[in-house]
Amino acid sequence: QEHVIQFAIKDWWISDLNSFLSGSTSTHNIDAVQDSAVLILERGARDHLLEAVPKMERFFRLLLEANYVATHKRINDSLSASAEERYLAFIQTYPALVEQVPQSQIASYLGITPQSLSRIRKELFRKG
Repeated sequence: QEHVIQFAIKDWWISDLNSFLSGSTSTHNIDAVQDSAVLILERGARDHLLEAVPKMERFFRLLLEANYVATHKRINDSLSASAEERYLAFIQTYPALVEQVPQSQIASYLGITPQSLSRIRKELFRKG
């Protein structure tokens, strides 16, 4: 069974950060639903880049901080927010993806069935 754990929109980076930092084999797949530029950066090359270009160290630190904040927000939301609240947060975070990504993938990301997502969407439409 497929589980969608993250989306990335234009100009975002996406990776299996745990695998990258730990050096372990990734258990995740990354699928592009639009034309995308793919950058392959091995850990050793990144470390060399950080030593050679100090501003890149700041860039990667800020990237890691943003990832940490987003991950913990996602965990907290999945534990405490209703499915409707999670969907509304998804719409706010990823407005362009609502019509571009299959509803089954959005439902997987939200941790609900496609049928539940359909009910939520109908209810929100009814509310106006």
